[in-house]
Amino acid sequence: MNDPSQILNPRLKKLRRLLRRPRESRPKKHRRPRLRFCPTAWAKLLFLRDRGPTEVGAFGLSPANDLLFVEEIRLVRQHCTAVSVGFDDLAVADFFEEEVDNGRTPEQFARIWIHTHPGNCALPSPVDEETFARVFGRCDWAVLFILAQEGQAYCRLQFRQGPGAAFEIPVRVDFERDFLRTDRPAWAEEFAATVTPEVFAPLSHLSAGLFLDDAELMPAGARFDDHFKFGEPGKEEFRNEQSI
Repeated sequence: MNDPSQILNPRLKKLRRLLRRPRESRPKKHRRPRLRFCPTAWAKLLFLRDRGPTEVGAFGLSPANDLLFVEEIRLVRQHCTAVSVGFDDLAVADFFEEEVDNGRTPEQFARIWIHTHPGNCALPSPVDEETFARVFGRCDWAVLFILAQEGQAYCRLQFRQGPGAAFEIPVRVDFERDFLRTDRPAWAEEFAATVTPEVFAPLSHLSAGLFLDDAELMPAGARFDDHFKFGEPGKEEFRNEQSI
């Protein structure tokens, strides 16, 4: 009858050999999700922030294969105060129809809500939280991004897949791709045509009829995790990107 110690010895020897081997290079983990702006879109956002004393709201437009890359910023008609942004429902509907006609899907133009704060704090206000929850709460995923007057930024990604989650993500200006030159006269014209400053507006002014529902808007078979892959959090450096 075989001695049990003799049966285990080969396994122990193999384990020892494995432990003595140099550590193999670990497979690269997926990059941590981050919101990225092309330089032209970032320049436009800075221009809009500094154009007046109120908040300004916009939608971030993204390519189909990189949904967290903002390649364009679009304004819609809105009434703005120092503490609130109210989108005109008809203007939002026209914007959605225009973008669909241009071949974009809602996840490319109606998931990244961008607005500015005229003060030096980028944290979302109770009004911001209520608006984001009401308008984007039914979406499979959405991003809330706020840029304050002195450069402070806040960015939160939320999604409903599985148990759902929401967490802050870093923001970068991405110089990797080609980008267009700035066009301040066109931006000023767009601002004048869409932004109406107000001294005060009641909270009910905030586009009470608007909400987005991915159960109705998303194409069949679309999945949140088809587009985003998550790795371990931590400090990361990305070539050709500038931190905000």
